[in-house]
Amino acid sequence: MVLNELQKTFAKEILDSEARSERRVTLRIDPAALIPISVHLFRELGFRFIIASALHTKKGFEIYYHYSYDSTGLVLNLHVILDQKKPEIESLSNMFEATNWIEREMHELFGINFLNHPNLEQLLSEGNWATGEYPYRKTFKSNEDVQA
Repeated sequence: MVLNELQKTFAKEILDSEARSERRVTLRIDPAALIPISVHLFRELGFRFIIASALHTKKGFEIYYHYSYDSTGLVLNLHVILDQKKPEIESLSNMFEATNWIEREMHELFGINFLNHPNLEQLLSEGNWATGEYPYRKTFKSNEDVQA
């Protein structure tokens, strides 16, 4: 099975897994492993990149990269959690043209830096909010603030 092969090949890089059903699986991975795992999914196993989505939680900036194994209907999500203070990850846009705009959008909305992206220019924000403001970033109370 594809998932067993992935877990053997990337045992150290896969931090956790969750099967919501036989056709929907999420692998939480080390952010540094995004490129090698994506290359393996696409070139070796025949997965297709669908889209990526992001959210800001108390854990950090979370990105889900959604892939499809069309012959079986399996949707595989690679889940990364990026640092609160310096959210950055290698861009997939040099491998998948389809990630170009979604990475630009996440950069503008969350302030996530996509390393080696060919063009992180504004996509949405011109005139809507100031440069350096990220409207989807949240402010979380720390445990110390709650106890005070």
